[in-house]
Amino acid sequence: MELKDIKGWQRTIHEYRFALRELETKVMILNTEWKLRDGYSPIEHVKVRLKEPESIINKMKRKNLQVTEENIVNHIQDIAGMRIVCAFVKDIYHIIDHMKLRSDLRIVQIKDYIAAPKPNGYQSVHLIVQVPLVLSDGTRWVYAEIQLRTMAMDFWASLEHILYYKFDKRVPPHVQQELTDAAKAAYELDEKMLQLRREIIQFAEEEEKSVV
Repeated sequence: MELKDIKGWQRTIHEYRFALRELETKVMILNTEWKLRDGYSPIEHVKVRLKEPESIINKMKRKNLQVTEENIVNHIQDIAGMRIVCAFVKDIYHIIDHMKLRSDLRIVQIKDYIAAPKPNGYQSVHLIVQVPLVLSDGTRWVYAEIQLRTMAMDFWASLEHILYYKFDKRVPPHVQQELTDAAKAAYELDEKMLQLRREIIQFAEEEEKSVV
């Protein structure tokens, strides 16, 4: 079965597309506001994507569910996806704390792979959220996934993805261990850069006081 054959699917996929635009607009406004107010935004860059039809169908099969519009909407929560890349780990949690306070966003689930990395070393925080989509016949809360990671984590994840798919997800055990070690090194780099930032800010403040 192809998704295009499912009655009502075209309307449904447009709802995910619209919800993703709504979410992207919220984040871009937030990014601009923080830059204007504080001179600094924790958001480095943002990427969005809609899950491919083949991936949706394969996921339904893995869940042993019939491929229907209702099942897809109720059981797949990452059709609309956003990745927010930050400079520092603390920025990730700052953004999450802000999102928890928003009335125009519902946080359904938080998976913290920074506090508890995956066995392969993968680190990121995944949020399952619901975005309100105001339509002519009412408001629908559409599921979306937000992934938050640092630039170092994003670099690692991108290369890990390339390696796994190039070799059909089969790599020697020692390579798997080296990938895990590389993920730890990426985290240590994040911590080192954060420490340097603190030192630079402290130095700048002391310089300003001495001038006064």
